[in-house]
Amino acid sequence: MMNHILDDKLEAESVPLTTSASSPPVITPPVITPPTVTPSNNASPAISRRYVFGALGGSCSVDGVANFTDWSSPITPTMNGQPPDGADDKPFMVDMKEMSGYEKNLYLYSEEMADRPRVSMMINSLANYNATIPSAEENDSKPTKPVAKLGTLMGVFLPCIQNIFGVILFIRMPWIVGTAGGAFAFTIVLMCCCTTFLTGISMSAIATNGVVPAGGSYFMISRSLGPEFGGAVGILFYTATTVAAAMYIIGAVEILLTYMAPVLSIFGDFTKDPSIMYNNFRVYGTVLLWMMCTIVSIGVAFVSKFAAIALACVIGSIIAILVGIFTNINGTDKLQMCVLGARLLTQVDNCTKEYGGDLWQIYCAKENNTFAQNITECDPYFQAHNVSERRAIVGLASGAFTSNLGSHFMEQGQIVSDTDNPDDYESLNNPTYNQIVIDITTSFTVLVGIFFPSCTGIMAGSNRSGDLADAQKSIPIGTLAAIVTTSFVYLSYLLLFAGSYDLLLMRDKFGYSVGGKLAIAAISWPNEWVILVGSLLSTIGAGLQSLTGAPRLMQAISKDGIIPFLVPFAKSSARGEPLRALLMTGCICQFGILIGNLDYIAPILSMFFLMCYGFVNLACALQTLLRTPNWRPRFKYYHWSLSFVGLSLCITVMFMTSWYYALLAMLIAGIIYKYIEFRGAEKEWGDGIRGLALSAARYSLLRLEEGPPHTKNWRPQILILAKLTKDLVPKYKKLFTFASQLKAGKGLTIGVSVIDGEYSKSYGESHAAKQSLRRAMNEEKVKGFVDTLIAKNITEGISHIIQTCGLGGMKPNTVILGWPYGWRHSPDERSWRVFLDTVRNVSAAKMALLVPKGINFYPDSMSKVSGTIDIWWIVHDGGLLMLLPFLLRQHKVWKNCKMRIFTVAQLEDNSIQMKKDLKTFLYHLRIDAEVDVVELMDSDIQTYTYERTLMMEQRTQMLKELRLNRKEKLNISELGFEAANIEDKLPLIESNSLRVQAIVDHHHPTGEHSASKVRFKEDEPALDSDAEAEMSGASEDTEKKTSKNESFKKLLTIKPDEANVRRMHTAVKLNEVIVNKSHNAQLVIINLPGPPKTSRPESESNYMEFLEVLTEGLERVLMVRGGGREVITIYS
Repeated sequence: MMNHILDDKLEAESVPLTTSASSPPVITPPVITPPTVTPSNNASPAISRRYVFGALGGSCSVDGVANFTDWSSPITPTMNGQPPDGADDKPFMVDMKEMSGYEKNLYLYSEEMADRPRVSMMINSLANYNATIPSAEENDSKPTKPVAKLGTLMGVFLPCIQNIFGVILFIRMPWIVGTAGGAFAFTIVLMCCCTTFLTGISMSAIATNGVVPAGGSYFMISRSLGPEFGGAVGILFYTATTVAAAMYIIGAVEILLTYMAPVLSIFGDFTKDPSIMYNNFRVYGTVLLWMMCTIVSIGVAFVSKFAAIALACVIGSIIAILVGIFTNINGTDKLQMCVLGARLLTQVDNCTKEYGGDLWQIYCAKENNTFAQNITECDPYFQAHNVSERRAIVGLASGAFTSNLGSHFMEQGQIVSDTDNPDDYESLNNPTYNQIVIDITTSFTVLVGIFFPSCTGIMAGSNRSGDLADAQKSIPIGTLAAIVTTSFVYLSYLLLFAGSYDLLLMRDKFGYSVGGKLAIAAISWPNEWVILVGSLLSTIGAGLQSLTGAPRLMQAISKDGIIPFLVPFAKSSARGEPLRALLMTGCICQFGILIGNLDYIAPILSMFFLMCYGFVNLACALQTLLRTPNWRPRFKYYHWSLSFVGLSLCITVMFMTSWYYALLAMLIAGIIYKYIEFRGAEKEWGDGIRGLALSAARYSLLRLEEGPPHTKNWRPQILILAKLTKDLVPKYKKLFTFASQLKAGKGLTIGVSVIDGEYSKSYGESHAAKQSLRRAMNEEKVKGFVDTLIAKNITEGISHIIQTCGLGGMKPNTVILGWPYGWRHSPDERSWRVFLDTVRNVSAAKMALLVPKGINFYPDSMSKVSGTIDIWWIVHDGGLLMLLPFLLRQHKVWKNCKMRIFTVAQLEDNSIQMKKDLKTFLYHLRIDAEVDVVELMDSDIQTYTYERTLMMEQRTQMLKELRLNRKEKLNISELGFEAANIEDKLPLIESNSLRVQAIVDHHHPTGEHSASKVRFKEDEPALDSDAEAEMSGASEDTEKKTSKNESFKKLLTIKPDEANVRRMHTAVKLNEVIVNKSHNAQLVIINLPGPPKTSRPESESNYMEFLEVLTEGLERVLMVRGGGREVITIYS
């Protein structure tokens, strides 16, 4: 037999030729002369052969003249009158001339064709077939020791109040009421408040379900929904909190410049050009931002102390507003608005149409700073309408509440008017002069987006949970109290505003009609400066709270390590302040300030906050419904239905506000989610998504039990049987690489190894082996599961794995089994018995089997190969041979390879029609491949085939003798005598070992396959006649020496079994055409012949040799055996 170089490379095992006291004797086979027979027409009458005998690590020489019998006459193989042990019980006694081409040329697949028909028999019909608990190293509840321990009031309630009572209440609430009307404004506020209240309930339940360390909101979401969701929502919430600081800063600058000190404008009069106002906001906002960052860097205790002062101003302002409303219950004449017809005008000293007055100079102006003398030369609207003054604050007793319930949504550029007449609110391309113009298109959804940020301060306290003395107590009480308080204030004040203000004043966003006064400040008691100072400090305080919470949120995300590039921001200063995170927060906030317009920032913030709140509600609902054992909140006033209502409200408000902003926010969250999934650290936090996955898996498994998967849904669910080395490391890691390339990231993959031993004594080895398998799968980037099994018998262990692996319908359907490269080098039948028993067990389980040979030559996942993948389709196996290369080509490694399908035709087949039908079948399968039908011509069995069969059976008999000697337990003297005979033969064997290659050289001429990947030994120079004479003499001497050993006399009388010769004939002929056609292919896929039905060692050894001959000279071979069902279909 040939000694393949692949064996040397893949199984570098040296087999000793001598015996020792501690190892069994390894016997080198004797020199055997083949029988003399009559040559066939194709055989040479006299051929000198050299043959490399790969068994047992030794070599055997075959010399002499070989005359082979014509196989047209029946032969009864005998060995001392009995059939050889390697022969079939019922040798075929049929005349070869009467056999079909399949019986003669494909006899190796004869047993397969009983239930796996040959391709030619069914090619016409193929196109129509139907086919956890955290580990000790990772503790979720490791809170960072805070510098300042705060209680409920200072730590939660005040931050929430300040964020909620920030900028929107003071500078946008009257405008929202006037634009939307009292009814719609109440609906908007109620919807937003309900959303935040339900979210607060869910957050309270989550916050009381364990210790909440720093980064409270992020911690709650990530530990409830997993690191991927938690990280994604955490980053969005951090960004929203940071940009919210920009919104508060811009609001503070707007109060300062617009209502308190307009003279500070550095770009001119902003009442005439809105862009001047926004530029002022950008400059002053930048200065204020970095001043606030400096304050925050001093420490959270300082911010908390400032919060008390700011809160006092907020409470004082709210009280002043309430007192002012009731003080002016009958209205006041202090503020008068000038109205031209129905149009609202900016404030003027003389609100009349008097000649030369303020309005006359505006509406009758001409070039050169002059104005018309006659009203007929003035603006047409000025001519047609009268001018009047109206009280801006009418009081609750005026009955204006009912008239202010209606909505007045308008488009940008329209004029604020008192009627719905288009002639009044449309400019009709005329100058607007000093009329109040709408600066933003409004609608119900737009106002929802603008107002909702005023409710988003509910997590300001939870973001600082690391600074709280008792977060589980403070967060629920402080948050819900703040939500209830602010909701009551919002709902009551908007009703009071609707009854106290004139409609036109509320629709004037910046108060230009009353001299740039803040509407809320105008009604306050005792003075407007109480509101102006209070709102300014409140807004600045809210900005400080955001700049305090956002860096701590970023620090918490960084400490978890789920996003690698954020790890540097986990460090704190000597005082415990996250200065790095604060610096990054300031830079991001700067971009928000550069936007300049509060009304453009608010809807963006709404998306991020709503998404965060939605996930909080989802987390609470999932934990409640899944009834996880760890879900034991101390806060009892929650229910899963409330959480789902809150989630529905969040989604509704998101898409009502802006559907494209909502989709953008979801896209950003998805990108962060996938990034954390692929690049982030693996975390096990016992989150709700894991519980949801478990419930979904249980439901799916129960559904799968209803029946086998449809052919359309079949894909390889892989079970990798990995052999371990003595160090418990997978011997062939590229089995995992091949599995990864085959499944392309889809389907189930389980890597399993069997360890020989007892479970009670080998548990440590099992755990180490499992860790080794997991590392191998991670290194090869295979997503799946690993397991180990300890058994006293490897074969029985593999059988148990095949029977029990998987759960319900989620069971492996494909087994990847490594080729036993060292089977020739071991006299022990266990070297191939495990392999063959596994093949039988896999077949019995109706599972597909993949046997990659030359696995170390397979490409890794980082390389790319180009060329062809050749499929040799001998028998029909359900379409698995065609599906496998298609799946391989989905991976980047094999993407550039083309498929070629070869099938074998005999003389009785119509090869042209077969090729046509096969092309049609592949077309319907949507598989792009070249088709070739190889005609396997009838030919007599060659001398090469006879010799290889003879050598195989001689080796089989020798191994049997060795096993019998072991079983009989020969004494040491007998063993020593036999070993001495072996040692006598060693010099002769070594001298003749170079002569054995001639058989292979004769069958595979060196020049014919010079470009192939066949890896044979180097050719030796031709021997002269003297050398032949020396070999002949050496052969005679060797025969004399072998006669001393009675145990080998039977080998001389062996005649090869006819069935084995025919099987070898199939292997040789197929190998010849495969090497000829596919010697340059990147991968050759071929049907795996069925194993012998009997378990006799002789038949099994012969089977292994047939497979070696079949795949000889091929670098990468994948032998495939289907599971007995269709796996590919032409139907959609």
